[in-house]
Amino acid sequence: MNIYDSSDRLSDSLADDQTEGDGEEVEERVEGEEEDESGSRDSDGTTAAPVSFSNFSSSLRAVVRIRQKYLAMKKRRLEMSQAFGGGPCPLSGAPSRTSPKIFTFDGMMPSAMSAAPERKRKRRKRRVMYPTGGSRRAPPKQEWSRAKYCLYLLCAIVFLQVYNAIENLDDHVLRYDLDGLEKTLRREVFGQRGAVEGLLALLQDYLSTYVHNKPLVLSVHGPTGVGKSHLGRLLVGHFRTVIGEPLVLQYYVLHHCPLEADAWHCARALSIIVAETVERAEEEEKIPLFVFDEAEHLHGEILDALLDLMSSKRSNEYLNAIYLFLSNLGHAHITRHLLHNSLARELAPVLRDTLEKLHPLWPLADILPMGLLEKSHVMECLLDEMTGEGFYPDHQHIEQLAGEMEYYPAVGERQYARTGCKQVVAKVNLL
Repeated sequence: MNIYDSSDRLSDSLADDQTEGDGEEVEERVEGEEEDESGSRDSDGTTAAPVSFSNFSSSLRAVVRIRQKYLAMKKRRLEMSQAFGGGPCPLSGAPSRTSPKIFTFDGMMPSAMSAAPERKRKRRKRRVMYPTGGSRRAPPKQEWSRAKYCLYLLCAIVFLQVYNAIENLDDHVLRYDLDGLEKTLRREVFGQRGAVEGLLALLQDYLSTYVHNKPLVLSVHGPTGVGKSHLGRLLVGHFRTVIGEPLVLQYYVLHHCPLEADAWHCARALSIIVAETVERAEEEEKIPLFVFDEAEHLHGEILDALLDLMSSKRSNEYLNAIYLFLSNLGHAHITRHLLHNSLARELAPVLRDTLEKLHPLWPLADILPMGLLEKSHVMECLLDEMTGEGFYPDHQHIEQLAGEMEYYPAVGERQYARTGCKQVVAKVNLL
């Protein structure tokens, strides 16, 4: 047994007893243990080499004393830490230990996260709340109502009706062949592009539907020879082709009612003809056309009868009709305006103010002014007439005939003819 084994055994026994003693008690214990060990060895009968206690007594006592003192200080430190409720308290008077600083990520962590773990959010459970007074009942099942099927059927019927109406509108417009009418007017009417475009736009808008709240009333005004009667003849011929001759009426005032004394009878007869025509058109689901040429000669009785036929109080068949008036009313205003302004865009308001003073029928009409014809337009009229009569269209000859016409003083680069194309037929017949 060496000195270190005995020192460990003594320190362990002293630590278990947790008593503090001075150096003399420790020495007595050490001597007692050595005597016991020597006695046990002698009893065994084994011979051991004599060990002198003086050789290691001083060193052993020092080791035991240091260890005992260390354990006592450790116990005192634990009691102080438990009393203050903190961590281990450093020994008073003991030198502080310094250790090399090593960088770690422990200090980077937030104290709140290290102190308390994050709580998980509790998911709310959906609960079905039942009445407190009664027993639990299952929620009622949703039943399909038969009214929904009726609603779906009604929507399908409305969709089919709208689709059919759109198709009928397209068919209704195609029935009147407005594209063909546009080509004819652009080819046959010279120098009246604005009036032709306005007329076609109004016809397109009105003929796109069959049910209306008022008839379409058009009033074409212009000086002599600008193509009013020619325009009326083209419209009559076109509509007689597309809707039939019985639904088109061309009324010449000086031919059908030349005398003012017969104005009342003429008005009565005209009302009967219009009534029969609109009733027939209603049966055939078509829109009739009534053209009144030389409307400046219409008598007051006839205008009153027409105004009564156009009234919105009439039945539906009277509201589905087109009335076209051709006259030279306001031609002086048109001529004066063009000679001073050379533009025909602002003529409609001027004519409307003039026509409203003549009869209550004219404010109901859409005004379409036709301006004066220039020298180039007169040459186009001559070329068309000569081609129709079979003459060779010589350009020099056409310029010579156009130079024989009477013209107003030049307005800028424009030179307007006084009689338009009215004398063209007479000039060609003289060839």
